[in-house]
Amino acid sequence: LAMMSMQMGGLVMSLVGWVGSILACSLPMWKVTAFIGSNIVVAQVFWEGLWMNCVVQSTGQMQCKAYDSLLELTSDLQSSRIMVVTSLFVAFFAFLICLSSADFTRFMDDSSTKNRFSMVSGALFIVAGILILIPVSWTANNIINSFYNPMVPEALKRELGAALYIGWVSSFLQLFGGIILC
Repeated sequence: LAMMSMQMGGLVMSLVGWVGSILACSLPMWKVTAFIGSNIVVAQVFWEGLWMNCVVQSTGQMQCKAYDSLLELTSDLQSSRIMVVTSLFVAFFAFLICLSSADFTRFMDDSSTKNRFSMVSGALFIVAGILILIPVSWTANNIINSFYNPMVPEALKRELGAALYIGWVSSFLQLFGGIILC
């Protein structure tokens, strides 16, 4: 009974982390406009994400535009896209493996096989957590370095967006859920 509750806890943590990773991937709020210096009162707020840029007007109107070309994206944005999408697929397969090998399912009868598959799913959730942690932290590092760079004009400085915080929480949930499953 204790093993089953640990598996369910690890699976729920990892599943919530996976859903958060989907949210972080889809939200355009990775980089947001910084309100510093003479930029205190602005009519537009800019959001930049993995897949699109958005402009929010002071009237509440929002316009989003997907990136035109894959080739014009920066290398860190291309890498982040690859790692986040890979993380989502790895977590999905880890979820399927965990669900089929859990003690509360009857997909497999042999307990040693179930334990091995549970270890594999835990390891895959750990890999998925690391794959989401790297691009989120890398983007945050780029934003912070650009923010404190005196050569970057104030109008182009950005701050950490909500999607980065969601990505960090999701990463840690997947890591801890994977450790519990292992």
